[in-house]
Amino acid sequence: MNQTAPALNFVDFFQQLQRSDLATWAAPLQHSVEGKLARINHGDLPRWIDAFDSLPSLTTDQLDLDQAALLIGSPEGCSDNQKALIERAMRQLMPWRKGPYSLFGIDIDTEWRSDFKWDRLKPHIAPLQNRNVLDIGCGNGYHCWRMHAAGAKRVLGIDPSWKFLLQFRALKKYIGEQLPVELLPLGIEEMPSNMRCFDTVFSMGVFYHRRSPIDHLLELQSFLRPGGELVLETLVVDGDRNCVLVPDDRYAQMRNVWFLPSADALCSWLERCGYQQVRCVDIDTTSIQEQRSSDWMKFHSLPEFLDPNDPERTIEGLPAPKRGLFIAQVPY
Repeated sequence: MNQTAPALNFVDFFQQLQRSDLATWAAPLQHSVEGKLARINHGDLPRWIDAFDSLPSLTTDQLDLDQAALLIGSPEGCSDNQKALIERAMRQLMPWRKGPYSLFGIDIDTEWRSDFKWDRLKPHIAPLQNRNVLDIGCGNGYHCWRMHAAGAKRVLGIDPSWKFLLQFRALKKYIGEQLPVELLPLGIEEMPSNMRCFDTVFSMGVFYHRRSPIDHLLELQSFLRPGGELVLETLVVDGDRNCVLVPDDRYAQMRNVWFLPSADALCSWLERCGYQQVRCVDIDTTSIQEQRSSDWMKFHSLPEFLDPNDPERTIEGLPAPKRGLFIAQVPY
């Protein structure tokens, strides 16, 4: 695999990082990324890189990253031929899970209305102005751009999916290469240990995939500076502090789902791990308006994962997806 391909080139990012207040971590992060690139073994990646390379070079005439469908270029900002090339490339990167995006008049209607989640969490979090932010399991980076628009000084997203990286890079080509927002193709276990440098850490849709929930909470703490804020969003169930659901196999057709605690249980776990000012600020039952199939994600989605005779249960007979949002601080 050609590591110098533009889609896999992180030179500018690490140069930026070396000039920032996170300069200490530029070399360790670069080492992690270079190690990951050296181990690439994904048969579809060359095809996705070709799609990225086919994108025409354009100057973006309009940009608004603080609205539901991120506005990247107007319909009049490119020719019909250029628009056709962009849409063809973006469709080669399907399925699109997180969004939505409006790209030179092309409406990328993603599986998730990720703006719903942003609207739920934004009133509750500490202002992101001038903060260094880490978004763990960030998908294609939709929320990273919303964090940037909310005033974050620097946003680093991590996600091990190569397709999400290519989707992010395709969008960044038109959003702005020099903006202090980057996605690294790393899992949380591939990050340097004990960084303790981020002002805010987001972990959304990750917790229930971790085999050891307590270890994950401690791991998240290791990225935060003293006094930093954790924003944790995960699947929860109803019940008291002793209630935890551990699915026997799949949950809403998802594999690798381990622990779905009650809100009170998760609050107690956070406190046990040493977090302070722990609170659950929102619980929301996922609707079929927020998660569904679309022209940009044509596989089954939430409507097919629920019991057709009882929408309050999954097809496995378990409680339907309900997501809790938790805020906590690391002690000074």
